[in-house]
Amino acid sequence: MRCLEVTGSEASPGVRLGTAPEPEAGARQALIEVLAAGVIPTELRWYPTWHAKAGEPRRNAIPGHEFSGVITALGSDTNGLKIGDEVFGMNDWYADGAMADCCVAPVSALALKPTRLTAAEAASVPISALTAWQALFDHAHLRAGERVLIHGAAGGVGTFAVQLAKLHGAYVIATASSRNLDFVSKLGAHEVIDYRTNRFEEKVNAVDVVLDTVGGDTLDRSWGVLSPQGRLVTVASSAENSSDARVKNAFFIVEPDGTQLSRIAALLQDGSLAPVVDSVVPLSQAPDVYSGKLKRQGRGKIVVSVTSEKAQLRDAESKTARSYGAG
Repeated sequence: MRCLEVTGSEASPGVRLGTAPEPEAGARQALIEVLAAGVIPTELRWYPTWHAKAGEPRRNAIPGHEFSGVITALGSDTNGLKIGDEVFGMNDWYADGAMADCCVAPVSALALKPTRLTAAEAASVPISALTAWQALFDHAHLRAGERVLIHGAAGGVGTFAVQLAKLHGAYVIATASSRNLDFVSKLGAHEVIDYRTNRFEEKVNAVDVVLDTVGGDTLDRSWGVLSPQGRLVTVASSAENSSDARVKNAFFIVEPDGTQLSRIAALLQDGSLAPVVDSVVPLSQAPDVYSGKLKRQGRGKIVVSVTSEKAQLRDAESKTARSYGAG
């Protein structure tokens, strides 16, 4: 099968187009024909990309751990899903991802795709929406009526966090660049601060929850705006190896959760929640996305469409077959 594979080294990673054997579904797993997959460029430097769970080196990993697609095979003990179901979800960080014609995922990490979403829209959801959900509700325990400050509100996680916090009855304050102020307001933020022209700590204080997706100096300055009982949660990758105990306690990595994803799917289906797709590119252009060569809009997530090129390949093969037949 066609795939994208990680190359180079942990210090200087890259990606290239390649091929790999089609995986097989094991117990409590589904084999999925991938239609689209979401992109997280920083994944190339993550520990699981270069190491197996036991710690030994890993090479030529397939990136992309959120996707939408169609179940083509099921392993044992997979009650509740069937072959032909259109699903979206995540796969294990240490497993090969979805930048390929096929991938394998635990059935516990899947949910039925909302019918109102395209494959590309659905692929933009799982990691970002689950991260926002778990940050706000599982880790920060956000309550209705509380004030929440969301950093990076126009990004993949931020766009869902703003919407979910507003739906939950919180007062939402967000930071974004000037060109995204109106966009974030329309997502549901009550206040939006242009982080390039204003220091947010001079505009807001005594917030109950800070959700940080930026890290660095933004994270460091966020402690000062919390109320005495305030909670800070960060998903910035730079925080993972921090020596600051507060940051270590505030940092978390999203966990696959099909039950939560099904609840998110219901909100997407009834229109209460909306995905934000920055752009959609074919698999052949995915290396440019990971290298940063592709200019992005800075809103939501870039998605790789795998199915569009499959259709083109099938058309080309059909034309070739007809030309040989005619000869």
